[in-house]
Amino acid sequence: MIKRQLPLIKRHVPFAAIAVIALVAAPLLLEPFRLGLLAKYLCYAIVALGIGLAWGQGGMLTLGQGVFFGLGGYSMAMYLKLTEGGGLPDFMVWSGVEELPALWVPFANPVFAIGMAVLGPVALALILGLLVFRQRVRGAYFAILTQALAAAMVILLVGQQGLTGGTNGMTNFFDLFGQDLAEDSTQRGLYLVVAFVLGILYLATRQLVNSRYGRLLVAVRDGEDRVRFLGYDPALVKTITFAASAGMAGLAGALFVPVVGIFSPALLGVVPSLELVVAVAVGGRHALAGAVLGAVLMGYAKTAFSEQFADGWLYLQGALFILVMTLAPKGIIGMAGRLRRARAT
Repeated sequence: MIKRQLPLIKRHVPFAAIAVIALVAAPLLLEPFRLGLLAKYLCYAIVALGIGLAWGQGGMLTLGQGVFFGLGGYSMAMYLKLTEGGGLPDFMVWSGVEELPALWVPFANPVFAIGMAVLGPVALALILGLLVFRQRVRGAYFAILTQALAAAMVILLVGQQGLTGGTNGMTNFFDLFGQDLAEDSTQRGLYLVVAFVLGILYLATRQLVNSRYGRLLVAVRDGEDRVRFLGYDPALVKTITFAASAGMAGLAGALFVPVVGIFSPALLGVVPSLELVVAVAVGGRHALAGAVLGAVLMGYAKTAFSEQFADGWLYLQGALFILVMTLAPKGIIGMAGRLRRARAT
């Protein structure tokens, strides 16, 4: 097994080295605003990594990762609002709330808040996965179900103005663990934390994919009934994978809040979830590196294109998704591999 993996490892070392050098050099080369944008894209890349695991490796097209991203983001946002001092968060005062809701009280503890940012999405995904996969719901039906969950989540958050900030969400975060979020040094530190977390999760996910469990996951994707016939439990395999991807999304949401400085329902609905799926498809859903690459590239493309044609981005993104799925279903990574093989012959 080790000998078989050595050529694969050697082939990816140069690309990994370039990626590490670029990420480390970014704080030295980019101005604070651009570095903040890159940190935001890396947060999205963490979510995309989870989608790559669930969809690319497990065949579960999830259109509701924004739900888990939102749970993580709101957990961190609640903690940051409670560290401001001065009593109730500002939006609660404007909404006429006179006493801090009991739901908010535990989030004053950073350990609880960060734990809930990850464990909350994991728990929800475990419950949903066990209910859905035991009933052998898959394919388009699973995708529609997760999409409906994202839509319901937005409606719930918007309707709770006094509890979540409603449509406007939460903003005006001033410090994190005693560090001023407006300082460039704090933002550089946050970028390095996000890049480090992404790197660790990528390595861990890659190790999982190359393990026996990863091969079982691919087998479930390609022939669920055959795997069940062999005595394995496909529902359990898919549930664990779905929960892992949800945990990644939740952690990404928690990192996103101090980096960007705002969190609202607009960031976790159906459209943002679809954008991440498109990004994974563009990069290459069957390769973890493709998911990360697609998220970063599509993030930059959205920023650049939206500055010039704010209303045209969604149309361009939809057209790009159709083109990729029909002409290059393996994405950028697949095209690069095909070109490399063509040159070798």
